[in-house]
Amino acid sequence: MERLWAPWRIDYLVQEKPAGCIFCQEGSDRDRLVLQDNPLTLVMLNRYPYTNGHLMVAPKRHTVDLESLSDAEMLELFRTVTMCRNVLARSSAPEGFNIGINLGKAAGAGIEDHLHLHVVPRWKGDNNFICVVADIRVVPEALLATYDRLLPYFAAAGEVA
Repeated sequence: MERLWAPWRIDYLVQEKPAGCIFCQEGSDRDRLVLQDNPLTLVMLNRYPYTNGHLMVAPKRHTVDLESLSDAEMLELFRTVTMCRNVLARSSAPEGFNIGINLGKAAGAGIEDHLHLHVVPRWKGDNNFICVVADIRVVPEALLATYDRLLPYFAAAGEVA
């Protein structure tokens, strides 16, 4: 049997997990992995990424319903998604993107009680045999290294209005 070692994961596994919604928690942007904080939306790295640069975009207001979003929230949400796609295109040169919303547990929502969109950069071959054979996802860049690499791009992109 071969082993895939990921010793950097132990810190996360043994730390106390914060209660409540990840999008509504207080704390430093770096600790929360928040890359951009706009008036109505925020952008953060996914702690469990499919690949490097997997972002989540959420309205600041705690809601689960698309129908409850105001026109201003909807517009900022999708402008922010567009900005995220542009930032990732410049910073990471992906060959494609998955952009989507998982509404409800049956649809795969890991965070059911706060609406959010995923922006996932994709490259040919990023989903290879190890995912199928070993049910393991290989993410080649450490999470905080990705955060530090992307943060200047989001600062340069400015606030979405």
